[in-house]
Amino acid sequence: MSEFIPPGTKFAALPSPFAIKRGGSLRGARVAYETWGELDDARGNAILILTGLSPNAHAASNADNPEAGWWEAMLGPGKPIDTNRWYVICVNSLGSCKGSTGPASIDPDTNEIYRLSFPELSIEDIANAAFEVVRSLGIARLACVIGNSMGGMSALAYLLQHPDSARSHINVSGSARALPFSIAIRSLQREAIRLDPNWDMGEYDDTNYPENGMRMARKLGVVTYRSAMEWDGRFGRVRFDSECREDDPFGLEFEVERYLEGHARRFVHQFDPNSYLYLSRSMDWFDADEYGQGDVIAGLARIKLEKALAIGVRTDILFPLQQQEQVADGLRAGGAEAQFLPLDSPQGHDAFLVDFERFGPAIAGFLAQL
Repeated sequence: MSEFIPPGTKFAALPSPFAIKRGGSLRGARVAYETWGELDDARGNAILILTGLSPNAHAASNADNPEAGWWEAMLGPGKPIDTNRWYVICVNSLGSCKGSTGPASIDPDTNEIYRLSFPELSIEDIANAAFEVVRSLGIARLACVIGNSMGGMSALAYLLQHPDSARSHINVSGSARALPFSIAIRSLQREAIRLDPNWDMGEYDDTNYPENGMRMARKLGVVTYRSAMEWDGRFGRVRFDSECREDDPFGLEFEVERYLEGHARRFVHQFDPNSYLYLSRSMDWFDADEYGQGDVIAGLARIKLEKALAIGVRTDILFPLQQQEQVADGLRAGGAEAQFLPLDSPQGHDAFLVDFERFGPAIAGFLAQL
């Protein structure tokens, strides 16, 4: 079992002890991050990017790591998030296995891997850890916080817990709370991992790794990240093998099955299963109504911003469009000039990672107004 840290990753030490919302604390913890561009003299041109569950901090190529990042088309000189103007920070979530302290890290108190002794992680903890990174860079107020998917939740938690910490916010396919469908899918993903005998109550290693559980969890996720429209248009009912082998009855037969299998196999051994469990559960727990006495809009209205943009796509079944509309409504109730932008991308929840023709102009246009 390993951590997976890209070359050129930077690290910020968290205050020790670092308090955890649901109890306990971390000692000697750190957060991985990367940066692009230059801070201006007033330190007022900083943008923070908070990610979904699985990405690392390497959102785009830079001098320390020329390899293309997971948001390469969006971030860089002359791109929608223009690093000729903005100083951009991308943080790897606390609890991940991509450089930030998480269940796959060494507990300094025992000199053993945390595994399930890692404290119960919340979205608020992820947000507070990101806040410490920003503060360590000497930035008092961000120009914008951008959150994608789970990062949209983390961004809202960041703004709720740290008033006046940003001038604006872009919520990309995120939400203020988890809906039952999303909770159900993530519950099945976690169950697939936990039921793999190799998971062994979190005591696996690289040799005895819960590969089947992680494969199934990833397949379930990928099915919900895209839309039925895209699956149909991309694969139809094309078969790659007209007959199943006798030694593999009910085996893979359709192109869509082969795609999912390939996608899943590329993911296993590249992500720590315990980290996956912790991060997945943190999304289910997050609910902005905690900040509004049971009312999500009232909770979001506590966030004070100048401008906000909530973007979603009509084909997203995991973070459906009404959730981005709710975010915009709540931020508007708090006094922000908040826009809700529904996009017609056929690519579902993952559209922000691939449909740059739609997302690029939307984000560039918003940032141009700041």
